[in-house]
This record gives sequence, structure tokens and C-alpha cells, in this order.
Amino acid sequence: MTSHQLVLFFFGLAVSLGFARVCGLAAGRLGQPAVIGEIVAGILLGPTLFHGSFTRLLFPAGELPFFNALANVGVAVFMFVVGLEFDRGLLKGRGRAAASVALGSMLLPMLLGGAVAFVLVRRHPTDDLTGFVLFMGAAMSVTAFPVLARILTDLRMQGTALGGLALTCAAASDVLAWSLLAVVVAVVGHGGSGQWPLLLFPLYLVVMFTVVRPLLRRLLPDRRAGRRAGGAAGLTTVLAGLLVSGALTEWMGLHFIFGAFTFGLVVPRDGSGRLRSEIEGGLGRIGNLLLMPVFFLVAGLKVDLSVISPASIGDLALILLVAIGGKLGGAFLAARACRIAPRESVALAALMNTRGLTELVILSVGLQLGVLDTTLYSLMVVMALVTTAMTSPLVMAVYPRRLIDRDLAERRQRQVPESADA
Repeated sequence: MTSHQLVLFFFGLAVSLGFARVCGLAAGRLGQPAVIGEIVAGILLGPTLFHGSFTRLLFPAGELPFFNALANVGVAVFMFVVGLEFDRGLLKGRGRAAASVALGSMLLPMLLGGAVAFVLVRRHPTDDLTGFVLFMGAAMSVTAFPVLARILTDLRMQGTALGGLALTCAAASDVLAWSLLAVVVAVVGHGGSGQWPLLLFPLYLVVMFTVVRPLLRRLLPDRRAGRRAGGAAGLTTVLAGLLVSGALTEWMGLHFIFGAFTFGLVVPRDGSGRLRSEIEGGLGRIGNLLLMPVFFLVAGLKVDLSVISPASIGDLALILLVAIGGKLGGAFLAARACRIAPRESVALAALMNTRGLTELVILSVGLQLGVLDTTLYSLMVVMALVTTAMTSPLVMAVYPRRLIDRDLAERRQRQVPESADA
């Protein structure tokens, strides 16, 4: 990177972040999470308006790849912090519910997505009908793990049992979605034997929890052992670990966010409270203010909505009907089958309807493979934004703030006796 490119990169980054911040604040005024405004900011700066003139103005000398790299680091750090803060005690006795809701929220929209593919293929022909049907099923069934985590944070639900259950369901759903996407890639003819590393994922999980976690317990500072908690050594250890973990899952064919999240889960909870506070306060703040907005901006820059025509409105209505109805119906029925209360079941189904950036990643793969044409790709992006934007209002309508505050208060009351016993 030359000095001239560095100057342009810094300038473009500053302007983009400022614009994303303004759009995020505007989204907040409308009762939406900041992520919606940040994605819209990327879309407005991308090819949707004036054929990408804003993008070329901000990044005229090929600095966009560096922007993409920074965005990937941002989402890795964010998902690590989500895993670090994740309270597994919230899910005690709910493992069956998490698995059932994850499957239910995928199977129904997957089947409906495969069925609607036979309707859409008439106006959006493809050379591989089987790959198209499988892809539409995967695209309709996905839940956006990182965006859901961000929405839960904005709604202050990450510390509740409902929020923890939704995050776990989304994690399981996304693992299945990435696996299905690998199958689609293989069917279309671009995967082949290159998918074998995915078979190592179970072994990776075993090593992380049986080898890496005990090793971290010995390496990280422990105030009970008389060593100062926190410091540069501890932060360096966890930073290197989350990057390596993310690299491994990316190499296996899963997204690197799962490696970063898993590493956050395996960081020991006992004896390193100050270190965890430093990580959450330092990395978390940098991620929320700098790195994550960059990630959302980059996703928006790849979207082109200018190709949508009035003739496509019928296809969009059908896509929205299948996507929303399939997700809400599948998740709600599975939750009720697990005897979750009706109000919580509706709220959980609304949270599982979040698609966001995971959807955008999958759609970009479909576009690269030639499974989607530009028009259908853009319609699916609109669906991803609509389903993400409707999440917060729908959740707050069925599960208002007073219930969230009640859940948080009950959690604090449970933690006080546990602290006293310790």
C-alpha cells in the first residue's frame, strides 16, 4: 500500500464511517437498530445510486480490498466478544428446545423456498435447476447470526433466557445453512473434493473444548493464583487465538465467524474477570464504533438495487411471503411443541426471521456461481433488509421492554446468591 493509497484510504474510511454513523442515528430515531442504517449507508454509497460514483470517489485507487479486510477483522472481534459474553447457564434445560426451534425455523422455509424456485425459474432461468432449487431453500432458511447478536445487544436482550435461546438457535441454524450451501456449491459443480475439510469440524470442536480451554486456563492470568489479571500478555493471547480459530473454520468451509465465536466460548470464565472486562470494554468498544460499521458498509457496497423494475414487484411479494411466513411459522410451531409460552414463541420466531448479512453473503455466492441473475439477487437483498428491519418492531410489540427488564432483574437476582456462595 503506497503512501498515496494510505491517504485516500484514511479519507474514504473517515467519510464512510461518518455517513454510517448518521444513518445509524437516523435508524435509531425510527426505532430500528443501528445495523439497518449502516447497511443502508453502504447501499447508498454503492452502485445503487449513480452507478457507483460514490464508491469510486471514496476509494479511487483500489483501496477497497483493504476496506474489506478491516471489515472481516471487525466481525471476527465482534463475534468473539459475543461468545465471551454468552451465558451458557441461561440455556440450562433448554437444549432440546434450541435444537427443535433451529430445525423448525429451517425446514419449513427451506421446503417453501424450494417450491417457490419452480415459480421463479420461469422468469429467472438457470442452467442448473437442481442447484437453483437447493440454493433458494438455503437462502430462505438462513438466520443471520451476527446481525441477530447485534439486534439482541441493541434491545438489551443478550442477557435474557430468550435472547440466549435465540442466539443458540441462530448459531445452529447457520451451521446447517453453511453446510447446505457447501452442498449447493458441490451440486453446481464448483465444490468437488475441496469440501473434505468440513468433516474436521467435529474434531475441531472437541479440541477447542478439551485441549484449548484447559490450556487457556493455564496461560491466562489468574488473580486467585496471585498473578495480575489482564495486561498485554492476556490480550495478545486471546487476539491470536480468535484469529487462528477463525482461520481454521474458514479453511474448513464454514465462515470464520463461527471460529471467533467458539473461541469466545472456550475462554475460561473463572479467575480472569478483570481480563474479560478489559476485552469486552476495549475490543468490544472498538468493534462497535469502528470495525462493525465497516463490515456493514462493505456489505452494502456490494448491493445494486437499481436493477429492480416494476415488473419485479410480484416476484418480490412472493419472496417476502415465503421468507416471512416460513420462518415465523416454522419457528413458532417448533417452540410451541417444546412447550414454550405463546408470547415467547412469537418473539423467538420474530428473532429467527432476522437474515441480514449472512443472507447477503449467501446471495453473493449464488450470484458468483450463476445460480442467481442480477435482478433476482437484488430482490433477495430487499427481502433480507425487510426481514431484518421488521425484527425489532415485531419483538417489541409482543415482548415489550417491561418484560425484558423483568428478565434481566431475575438474572441479577440469581447471580447474587451465586456470587455470595463463591
